[in-house]
Amino acid sequence: MSRQRPKRTALPPAQENIDKLEKIVNEGNFYGAQQMYKSISARYVAAQRYSEALDLLHAGACLQLKNNQLTCGAELAVSFVEALVKGKVAYDNENLDRVRKIYELFPQIPVPHNLEDDDDLHELTEALGAAKLRVEGCSSFLKAAIKWSIEFGAPKTGSPELHVMLAEYLYSESPELDMARVSFHFVRGNNPEKFASTIVNFMGKCYPGEDDLAVARAILICSRTQEPTIEYCFVGHFLAILVSESRMVVHFGCTSFTSSTIAVRFKEIEENA
Repeated sequence: MSRQRPKRTALPPAQENIDKLEKIVNEGNFYGAQQMYKSISARYVAAQRYSEALDLLHAGACLQLKNNQLTCGAELAVSFVEALVKGKVAYDNENLDRVRKIYELFPQIPVPHNLEDDDDLHELTEALGAAKLRVEGCSSFLKAAIKWSIEFGAPKTGSPELHVMLAEYLYSESPELDMARVSFHFVRGNNPEKFASTIVNFMGKCYPGEDDLAVARAILICSRTQEPTIEYCFVGHFLAILVSESRMVVHFGCTSFTSSTIAVRFKEIEENA
C-alpha cells in the first residue's frame, strides 16, 4: 500500500504571515524570521501569487533593515527584486517607490576620522569593514533593480532614479571611493545638479591634482552618452555651484584655469550650445 504524501496546507493571505513574522522579528529572532521570510515567499512565488510574495518580501526587508540587520535586509531586498522579475512586474512609479522605500532604510554612517590611539584605529578598521558590507548589500540590491527596470519598462540604460540612488550611496558610504563608478551612475540618472554638487564636494576633500581629473572625467562620461543635454546641464550646474560658493579662483586661479583642458572643454560646450 503506497503512502500518500501529506497535503500542504493552503497559503493564507500574505498579511497573516507579515504580522506573524513581524512578531518574531520584534522578539529578536532575526535569523529564524529570515528563514521563514524566504521559505514562505518561495511558496507564494511557486503558486504564482506574486503580489503577495512581493508584499511579504518588502515588509521583511524593511523590518530587518529597521532593526539594523543589514545582511538579512539586503538579502530580502534582492529577493524582492527577483520576485519582480519572476512575476514580470512592470516598472512604474508605484514599484519604483517600493524600491526607494527599501533603499532609504539602508544605513548611512560616517566613517570616523581624527585617529589618536590604537583604540581609534581598531574602531576605524571595524567601521571600514561595516561600510564595505553596507555598500555591497545596497549595490547588489540597486543593480538588480536597475536590471529589472531595463527589462520591464524603463529607458534602455535603466531607471534614472535608481542610478541616482546608487551613485549617492556609493559616494556617501564607500570606504574606498571610486569616482568613476559614481560618475557612471550619475550620468545615467536624471539629477545633473546633484551630480555637479557631488563633484564640487569631492574637489573640496580630494588630493591635490585629483580635482581637475574628477571634472574632466565627469565631462568625458557625459559626452559619451550621446545626450548633449546631459553634458550642458551638468556643466551649467557645475559652474553655477562654483560661482555661488566663490570657489572658482580658489580651485583654478585665472592663469591655470584658462589654459587647462577643462577650460578648453567648457569653451567648446559654450560655442556649441
